[in-house]
Amino acid sequence: MKKLLFILLLPLVLLTQSAAVRLDQSEEAGARIKAIYIYNFTKYIEWPAEYKEGNFVIGVYGTSIPLLNELNKMAASKTVGSQKMEIKNITAAAEAAQCHIVYILADNSSQLADVVGKIKGKSTLIVTDKPGMAKLGAGINFSVVENKQKIELNRANIEKYKLKVASTLVEMAVQVK
Repeated sequence: MKKLLFILLLPLVLLTQSAAVRLDQSEEAGARIKAIYIYNFTKYIEWPAEYKEGNFVIGVYGTSIPLLNELNKMAASKTVGSQKMEIKNITAAAEAAQCHIVYILADNSSQLADVVGKIKGKSTLIVTDKPGMAKLGAGINFSVVENKQKIELNRANIEKYKLKVASTLVEMAVQVK
């Protein structure tokens, strides 16, 4: 009886393990894509002169080990202009004021208003990952359209932080007002 039960349950066990592996790979692939996007935003956004000294700080608000790993891999080999990249996992809105870019994970999107309040007078790009956030204060929001990673861009939200956005980025993004 035990042998029969084992034989019947084996495909189920293998199927769930396979699904977990695909989920992990999918999460890692998504993190890799977002890390590339975040790094490339640094090529199409210009920060004021006083922000071009010291380290270029990218803060991730929330917990995404795959994304932090991907960003840290990039930081080990890439720079933003002459600045060394520094990746921070931030846990409070006040920490956003020390960043050039703050990426707010979907699970932390309720903190967007707090982040916006804390970065007043700073030149910080807010990037989010939940529908509607570009209308609520984010400069750039990730979205998936037809199974493809896209970005929404709110130019007014970017420019109010004294950041200049290249027309190339504007043209490739979905515009949000």
